[in-house]
Amino acid sequence: MAKAIILTILLAGLIVIGTSAPAFGAQLDTRINPNNAESPFKMSYLKTVFIEYPNGGVLFDALSTSQWVVSGTADSTNPGVQELMSNLNNGIQSDGSQARISDLNVIYEFQLKGRSIQTSIDYRVVLEGTITDYIITEDSQKKLVDLGWRGLTTTSPISIDGIEINIPLGVLETEEPILYNTFVGTEAESVLNRELINADFILEQPLTNWHFLFDPTGINADASQFGLDESIAGFVISSWTMGESSIREGRQVERVYEAEVMADELYSIRSVQSTDTANLSSVGFGALDILDGVEIIGVTPTPPDDYMTTSTGGFPIMIIYGMAGLAAVGGIGFFIISSRSMKNQAQGQQGIDPNNLVGYQTSASSGGYQTNRGEAHLKDDTDYNQTRSVYEGTQQETLPQETLPQETLPQETLPQETLPQETLPEETVSTQTMPSAGEDDAACGCAVSAEIGSECDCEMQGSCLCDATCQCNADVCKEHVNEMS
Repeated sequence: MAKAIILTILLAGLIVIGTSAPAFGAQLDTRINPNNAESPFKMSYLKTVFIEYPNGGVLFDALSTSQWVVSGTADSTNPGVQELMSNLNNGIQSDGSQARISDLNVIYEFQLKGRSIQTSIDYRVVLEGTITDYIITEDSQKKLVDLGWRGLTTTSPISIDGIEINIPLGVLETEEPILYNTFVGTEAESVLNRELINADFILEQPLTNWHFLFDPTGINADASQFGLDESIAGFVISSWTMGESSIREGRQVERVYEAEVMADELYSIRSVQSTDTANLSSVGFGALDILDGVEIIGVTPTPPDDYMTTSTGGFPIMIIYGMAGLAAVGGIGFFIISSRSMKNQAQGQQGIDPNNLVGYQTSASSGGYQTNRGEAHLKDDTDYNQTRSVYEGTQQETLPQETLPQETLPQETLPQETLPQETLPEETVSTQTMPSAGEDDAACGCAVSAEIGSECDCEMQGSCLCDATCQCNADVCKEHVNEMS
């Protein structure tokens, strides 16, 4: 029982962990091509702020029916974008990476929607740019690629065309001054001053914890017919994916910060930024390594000869062994459970005890031939109606009492003169032809049948072989005796 409880708790934990983070905070998508000097990347940041006013108040009056959207784009010619690119490169360098961002485009969108109970503000910033200087060294066999640049973060305010895109409180200063003045100088200010452009967790999560996939699709001659990107045609692809919340990678939860502000009414503010995720791929086969504290990959055009040795040319033999091992464990568990179930079964006679049954003959004889058919029923006569002979039921249905009425043999069919009284005196019949009936009297046909256990023959034939003096127990004989008497 204790083991079952522990397993149940572990399973519930896995389910909770695996489903705790359905959305993304910072999301990285990039494909590195070691054959080129630069490669594209895309980083998205998302945060939502909820402002609650359950008791109404000034913020209810200002926000409950308010809606607005602030959005825009900018490229590397914009001073704000140049400042952001410089801050990101400084952060990459402080992380120990030699890579840098050479080009950057920014897309931002902030949307407020007021409701009767709360107001939500969605912050979204997307960075699309080019990463360069990621090749550490190369030779004819392998290239070392720097991946330590992936934690693109800045804590500084970034203003693009007068719009603050990194600090959530900044956009409220220009768009919602009442809300801004209510929160400045309170605990809510610390919640809204947390930067939006933050991907530290993507860098902090070791690549060894990411899921790895080696895809040789690009080397297929007809891959382009199925929409394969021309940039990877003729190459194999190595992919790493981060974002699953599990025991191996660690539990990932939303980053939630809350505060309450007492102004004219009590207001609550909540900042929610979901877990980070990343998809990173590289042309060629990539093997993870660490150089001077920075995670790198060694890229070769093809995997090593002994990598993922397969039994069929495409399926890892370790997976086959693992599946066979799981099947063996399952079989052992099945036999253990079956053995315990058999031991727990009741021992001894099951069902009706044969000592409580009695045989009942159902056969009939004809011409001196007797069969040995029969059936059994309980000794207790209370259940006899449920186990009675089918022959008795047939007898009662097929030969009802009225089928042989007394008038079927009228008196005139056997005239009195055909059998004169003097030729067959009464005392002769009673003393010679059919003597007094009894169980041992041979002149009583049914009684004789009773001696051999076939007295029911009289009932089956519907007639009696006895005279009025016969004491046979067969019902047809009793009726015959009554009629004669």
